[in-house]
Amino acid sequence: MLWILLGVVAGLVVPVQTVINTRLRESTGTPFSSSMISFAVGTATLLTAVLVLQRGNFGLSAAWGAPPWIWAGGLLGVVFLTGNILLFPRLGAVQTVVLPIAGQILMGLIIDHCGLFSSPVARLTWVRLLGALIVLAGVMLTVGRPRAQETGWGLLPWQIAGFVFGCLNACQAAINGHLGQLAGSALSAAFASFAIGTATLLFINAVLRWRPHLDRPHGERNPWWMWLGGVLGALFVFSTASLVPQIGTGLTVVATLLGSMVGSVIIERARGETVAVRQCVGLALVLAGVVLIRLV
Repeated sequence: MLWILLGVVAGLVVPVQTVINTRLRESTGTPFSSSMISFAVGTATLLTAVLVLQRGNFGLSAAWGAPPWIWAGGLLGVVFLTGNILLFPRLGAVQTVVLPIAGQILMGLIIDHCGLFSSPVARLTWVRLLGALIVLAGVMLTVGRPRAQETGWGLLPWQIAGFVFGCLNACQAAINGHLGQLAGSALSAAFASFAIGTATLLFINAVLRWRPHLDRPHGERNPWWMWLGGVLGALFVFSTASLVPQIGTGLTVVATLLGSMVGSVIIERARGETVAVRQCVGLALVLAGVVLIRLV
């Protein structure tokens, strides 16, 4: 249960990171530029940690003979981020959250059942399936009812894409977990993932011809904390890379999801928003689903 608690704590930082990166975007002007800065800060943080805690011993040479997919974690992280940016104006906030979450949970269970990406095998049982369904029900209750949207086939490709983006995020956790095992360090795996993600975003920003600048929205001074999103992102990736070998991809995804939703509710309360009873019930259902999955 200690590992599950660590996953919940790791998930708590996700909504905080989103708030921070949203504020950074107001100053840089584009989501790609703010993401690049966040990734770069995370890479620098992890590099410093490797140099200090591991005396510069990255251990990544042990992964040179591994399949090429072992280096895909950073790319999948960028795809997931970009996917959410593309989905939001088309599907709205609720479906942009719900569809990737569904993909993460179901793909996490598939990865565990089949042992994909050299993950520990945890066969899918009726109890685990029931737990996953309860988690999904809790997610729906927590985020609320989707607002009216365009009918017909117009949104279906985007909805499918949202589910796929969630699947890719679960794959990222599994890949980074295996890379951490090969390197002998989850810290090194997180660094490699962030470095590849940073290089990818540098390329994207170069293609889009973004020029570094910082505006002051509404004449306000830029707060110092808007630079910390990358630090929290590094903490999250490091945590998931550490958790996957211990509790499996499926449970890692579910535990971090629970933490993310709890963190979102806390942030909403801090902003003076009302937390509905159905949201509390949803969180309780998610917790019940986690327990069922863990009992296997």
